[in-house]
Amino acid sequence: MAMPLPDEHATLTLVPPIESAPVFKSESTTRKPIESVRKVAETTNRVAQLALLPHTFRGYRQLGRRWLDRYHNHYPQLIESADRAVREAAGDVGREAQAKKLADNYRADYRQHRKTFLTRTAGVAGAVGGGLGVGVATGSLWLDLLAGLGAFGLGAFHGRDRSEPIVEGAGDLLASYGLQDADLVLRDSGQIRGEADLIAALVKAGIITEAQRDETRLVGIIQPAGPGWTATVELPGGMKASTAISRAEELASALRVKKSQVEMHADTSEDGHEGRVVLWVANEANPYGSTPVPSPLLTADRLDFWQYGVPLGTDARGGRHTLELVWCSILLGGLPDYGKSFLARLVAAAAALDPHMTVHVATGKAGPDWVGTKQFAHSYVAGNTPEKILAFLDLLNSLIADMQEIGRRLEELAEEHPERCPEGKLTPELAKEWKRGLTLLVVDELQELLDAAAMMKIKTDDDPESRDKGRNGKDVLVETMARFVRVSRYVGGMGLFISQRPDATSVPTMLRDVCRKRACFRVKGAESSRMVLGNDAVAAGAAPHMLLDAQKGVVVIDQGGEEGHVTLKTDFMTIPEFREICLRGRQLRIDAGTLTGFAAEHGKTTTTVAARKVLLDDCLAVLEADGVDRARTKRLLELLIAYRPDRYQGMTEADLQARLREAGAGGTRKLGPLDGLANPNGYTCEQLTDALGK
Repeated sequence: MAMPLPDEHATLTLVPPIESAPVFKSESTTRKPIESVRKVAETTNRVAQLALLPHTFRGYRQLGRRWLDRYHNHYPQLIESADRAVREAAGDVGREAQAKKLADNYRADYRQHRKTFLTRTAGVAGAVGGGLGVGVATGSLWLDLLAGLGAFGLGAFHGRDRSEPIVEGAGDLLASYGLQDADLVLRDSGQIRGEADLIAALVKAGIITEAQRDETRLVGIIQPAGPGWTATVELPGGMKASTAISRAEELASALRVKKSQVEMHADTSEDGHEGRVVLWVANEANPYGSTPVPSPLLTADRLDFWQYGVPLGTDARGGRHTLELVWCSILLGGLPDYGKSFLARLVAAAAALDPHMTVHVATGKAGPDWVGTKQFAHSYVAGNTPEKILAFLDLLNSLIADMQEIGRRLEELAEEHPERCPEGKLTPELAKEWKRGLTLLVVDELQELLDAAAMMKIKTDDDPESRDKGRNGKDVLVETMARFVRVSRYVGGMGLFISQRPDATSVPTMLRDVCRKRACFRVKGAESSRMVLGNDAVAAGAAPHMLLDAQKGVVVIDQGGEEGHVTLKTDFMTIPEFREICLRGRQLRIDAGTLTGFAAEHGKTTTTVAARKVLLDDCLAVLEADGVDRARTKRLLELLIAYRPDRYQGMTEADLQARLREAGAGGTRKLGPLDGLANPNGYTCEQLTDALGK
């Protein structure tokens, strides 16, 4: 007689099952079901023994993070950016309203998204909960087993180490239950799907060892950041961030991306320390784009260098950056044709638009790059002949004497009124009182100046033997430039030094070390990067040698402080546009009475040209503002006086006609029916525009 079948379910355990006494059953009615149940139970135990449980816990944690990411769907970030745009547009009613409308739309979309997402989540949760409820209510052994196995498998699948199967043999065990090997391994997609993937890449890059895998973790989660993603990695104890940063190229290989897509730096946040590294990986090889971004200086009327610095460019995540040069000098290097002159022109253009700033220009090679600065520069030296080298040296010595004179005045002031210079520096108030502003020295083609000076002997007063043979000219130039940087730092002086060849001969260490800020465009190797930026910056992740050939205009700037380095796409400005700004700077200095030195002498032959252009620009501006394309002489004069009374108050119609004729606009023309008159005389926008282009 056959014994009855047991009613209780098979017990699932994480340890090997204990052998029990045999149970005798009728082969025809009981053996096959019991063997099937036992096979499923043993398989489940083997999978659990193969360490699915840790993967399961990790998987559900990843699923929770993923659910939160989808719940928010980047809306908080979008709303924050829109709110920031509202604040930045303060004073501009049109931009403010547009930004606020965008922020309101984002908030409305966010509310609708959360409502829809929660409804969908509730539906899925209800279906799963209902299925589990049926299994529990009916006491179905198969439903319970499948639910348990599904729960384990779902968590383990999302928490697996994606560089290899979950555990050896797990794929074979689960294949018969519908899970394929392709679901258990990381596909060769080059995409990071979770913490395990990133840590596996760190191992492959040689940043950490296999034994250090468990000591490495992420701070927070991998999250989107601009056109890419970012993660903060807590390295194993005793490992420095600089060690990881030095293998950025190997990490790029492990992530299957180009080296230019990877940025790494130590975590300098309040909670950061030397054992944390912040990683950012761009989605594309060139996240800076290939479209030039026009400089905002092109439309600026003037600029206060003390307050605003130099609008410089945009980082890979779209953030705008400004170069603060007051109290420091900057060394700029890189290969030819990658954007050095564009960045240097941005600095000079910003200086041109501050009429109280004194600019001196020296370039080792004559050419069109700096011709525009003749319109406002106090000093201008171009070339590398012995006479030009000596003229440049004289310029340096005169600047050093000027900087020391300011220092002497600050010293006297500190004795009598120390509260007026609490930091021992020149202040905007003192500069205004003493009728002097900041001083900028631009030195381009540094390698040409040094090469030419190296072939000369220069007599100096501090060398007793100079009366006989003198000293090597290159040594004298380098020492004098470095001295200028040192003595000018706290008295409003700054230098911009530009070199085409980033090597030991063209970027002397003595000069580099006194320049607090350094910038480097693309170079061929890490050694060249170190020549320009220094060892510390490159060790901290600054890598102009990892830029691509296509990334022209992209520069790595070491900012000389705790803020570290930043990689930017510099704004764009052509030579003709730069010349227009130089002419604007000249007029600003004429109006302010600060046009001096070389520009004042050079301008004796070009003042008329500059004045003519200003008149034509003003005429076109007032006609555009009035919404017309023509005007009688009387009306045009009224508009000009309202626009710039300091320039045009007291001018008569005859004066205006004479000046427009001198500017190339010719005499008045018939305008057709206008202002109630059949065909009065006056000027058209087309006429003025043609004159401006002459």
